[in-house]
Amino acid sequence: MEPIILPIYNTDGKEIDSIKLDHGIFDGIVNADAIHQVVLAYNAGQRKGLASTKTMGEVSGGGRKPWKQKGTGRARVGSIRSPLWRHGGVVFGPHPRDFSYTLPVKIKKLALKSSLNAKMNENNFIVVDNFKIEQPKTKEAVKILTNLKIGRLKDKNNPKAKTVKALLLLDKLDENLKLALRNIAFLTINRAQDTNTYEVLAANKLIVTREALSELTNRLKK
Repeated sequence: MEPIILPIYNTDGKEIDSIKLDHGIFDGIVNADAIHQVVLAYNAGQRKGLASTKTMGEVSGGGRKPWKQKGTGRARVGSIRSPLWRHGGVVFGPHPRDFSYTLPVKIKKLALKSSLNAKMNENNFIVVDNFKIEQPKTKEAVKILTNLKIGRLKDKNNPKAKTVKALLLLDKLDENLKLALRNIAFLTINRAQDTNTYEVLAANKLIVTREALSELTNRLKK
């Protein structure tokens, strides 16, 4: 299989160059099993695990035995906070816990590589020369995204057309850029060295700068 060549766009949305992707990373192969494992692990790590119930020993009250052990004709009871009683403790109820678990680094890298290949196979992988703005204004950032055809889908036949969610990967986060992009609801930004499989899959379009693509390739080749 020959190396894949993608066009490089400028902030005006015009093709100015092309780049040959590393065949060792961008080979078009998507490993669904690796992606599934990593997404499950990611979702598990996002769980709060705050559900909590009180056992018989934690419920308030119940220190005195309700009635004597024998002679009343009633069942023996040691505490009014017995799990059998109303307002009693809970048996085997949930307690705060950590649901997260770790996966081998190789599986994480394989899943990230597969998610990138999936975006590339869908033609949703956009490489830009850079993503710089002179002033921290959202209007300027939206203009660049519009030039790249990223944003709300305009369809006269479907007024409820959904917004295309995009992920922008940069080599470094400029303060002006962060201020300009933070109010754009359909856009997520991150550094190439910090992105993950779930983040890539959650976006409809993936925008990567030339420098970020280089860092991403080096990260997956280690």
